[in-house]
Parts: sequence; C-alpha cells; structure tokens
Amino acid sequence: MDSMKPLRQVTAGVLDIALYETGPPDGPPVFLMHGFPYDIHSYAEVAPRLAAAGCRVLVPFLRGFGATRFLDAGTPRSGEQAALGADLLALMDALHIPRAVLAGYDWGGRAACVVAALWPQRCAGLVSYNSYNIHDIARAMEPDTPRNEQSLWYQYYFHNERGRAGLARHRRDLTRLLWQLWSPTWKFDEATFARSAAAFDNPDFVDVVIHSYRQRYGLEAGDPAYARIQDRLAAQPVITVPAITFDGADDGVRPPAPASAHAHRFTQRDHRIIPGVGHNMPQEVPQVFADAVLALVRAAH
Repeated sequence: MDSMKPLRQVTAGVLDIALYETGPPDGPPVFLMHGFPYDIHSYAEVAPRLAAAGCRVLVPFLRGFGATRFLDAGTPRSGEQAALGADLLALMDALHIPRAVLAGYDWGGRAACVVAALWPQRCAGLVSYNSYNIHDIARAMEPDTPRNEQSLWYQYYFHNERGRAGLARHRRDLTRLLWQLWSPTWKFDEATFARSAAAFDNPDFVDVVIHSYRQRYGLEAGDPAYARIQDRLAAQPVITVPAITFDGADDGVRPPAPASAHAHRFTQRDHRIIPGVGHNMPQEVPQVFADAVLALVRAAH
C-alpha cells in the first residue's frame, strides 16, 4: 500500500487526532499503534490484511506526529507513557468503541499496554512488541549492561540541549540512522523512509520526543493532568487480558528476552521471539503481526 489516505480527524481529549480507518465499520475494532521514530505506515501492509478479514482497523498518529494536533497551545507537550495511554482511551471514547483489540510496538505498544493494564474491560486482546512495555520510572536510573547501554545512546543524547538541537536540526538524518541501527536486517528504501519521515515535521514532534526521553528517567516532571494514571503505572500493574507478545531476534535497541523475563506481568500470554526481525516488526513481517492480531480477534468473538 503506497498511501494510507484519506485521513480522518477526531477530537479526543486534548488532541485533534488524525487517523486512517479501513475495513467494515461494523467489524471487530482493532487499533494499530505506531512507535518512535515511525508513523502509521508501519501498518501499511498489516491494515489491509486485517480489513480483508473483516476487522474495522484504526491507525492513529500519536501526539507529535503527522497531522495530529493539540487543541490548546497551553497544553504541555508531554510524551510520557500516561499521556499516550490516556490519548488512546480518549480516542476509543470519542469513537464510541467500548472494547477493541489493541496492538503496537515502541511508544504505540506502550499506549496499548497502559490501556490493557489499567482499563482491561476496554481491551479484548493485546499484541505487544517487547512484551511488558510500561516504564518502571522508579528504577530508571539503575544501570543496564554496557552493551545494552550503548544501544540507548540516543536517549542520553536527548537528555541535554545539544540533543534537542540535534533532533530539531537533523531530524531526518537522525531518525534514518535509528531505523538502520534498530532493524539491521530490514532493507528499506529511501521512498519508504521519506513516506514516514514526513510525520516528523509536526510542530510538536521535538518537544514531545524530548519530554518522553527525559520524563521516563525522572529528569523532567510529567504533566499533572496524568499524575493519577502515572501513580497507577508506578505499581507496575499486571496485564490480565489475553496477550501475544513478541521480541525480534535482531532488534538493535531492545534485545530479545525469554518469556520468563516478563511472565509475572501477565496472566495469559503467548510470547514469541521472531528470527530476522528488528524493532519495526509490523513493517518488517506484516503477515506475522497480522496473524497475531487476528488470533486475538477470533478468540474474542
């Protein structure tokens, strides 16, 4: 699929959210949530597969990406996990969707995990790349292995003003580099990258990204509007909905982990490590991702 258009604009919470929708409007709803630094085109090959199987597929741009905009200039440009989860819940409310299968990776997977953990009645099933994708901010300053720390260089770069300026000045070169490092076996072409990189021209992109990578380490405060949600996330709540989780064997930012690593965070989960896959799983192996979503859709209906 070359284009995911037309886009629909939906007022939800503090945002005017741009989303792509396909499939029968009365089909079982599925939300596909993209990550950083990607956009809705991560699902360019997943969405039509799900639509053909009868699903109502909704693919929103996250805050700070694409045509999604804040309604009020005074709203903090937060990128914290509580805000991402609140955005997804607000979108479900605005669309009058009481329950859906939620699927995502990176930031989008975090939003899906937040809703699944805190509002399980709204989640018919969860597909989460990198398993339990909710930050434990209280332990964020505990060092990882040197090899794993090396892969997080961009996060530490964003902790200072040189990193903010670098992202603003070189957003395409920097994000292209992350694509290459995180998915070393995925041979994307320049047209594929450019299609997604247009989403990074959003006027709030830099502020939202920088806040995300500072707040998760406790270096900046979160938006007080989401403090109650973050307090609940601090307890690292167990996800009780049916879940299929993945890791990519070639993920350049989050190394694969055995099922036992996050087993205590789920009550019903199937975990799989996929060979030859980097960080952007739905775009690298769309059929595998779509099949997981459909398995949960069928189980719920």
